[in-house]
Amino acid sequence: MIFTIKQNDTLPILEVQLFDADGNPINLDLCGVHFHMKNKYSSETIKKQASIKDVENGIVQVIWEDGDTSKVGIYQYEFEINMPDGSILTVPNNSYLIIQIVKELA
Repeated sequence: MIFTIKQNDTLPILEVQLFDADGNPINLDLCGVHFHMKNKYSSETIKKQASIKDVENGIVQVIWEDGDTSKVGIYQYEFEINMPDGSILTVPNNSYLIIQIVKELA
């Protein structure tokens, strides 16, 4: 599923449930989660901390700030989870998720 947002908008918030390789929700207790987004056709990137909405069910949110959606394009994104034991897990681990930023008319 592609998440679509208009250029320069800060809503809707991007909300994603993170699953392990077996399809189970990842418990995010004591974890840190970072959001990484890269334009599919250029070097434009955004890296920021994701907010954890539901620890037990692995639900995170990306709250957009001014400038995050200023560049129109197709972006790939993923989440990097810093586990309590220091290990790192990237979700998804076999592909990327997609965001489309659509040009505003105004």
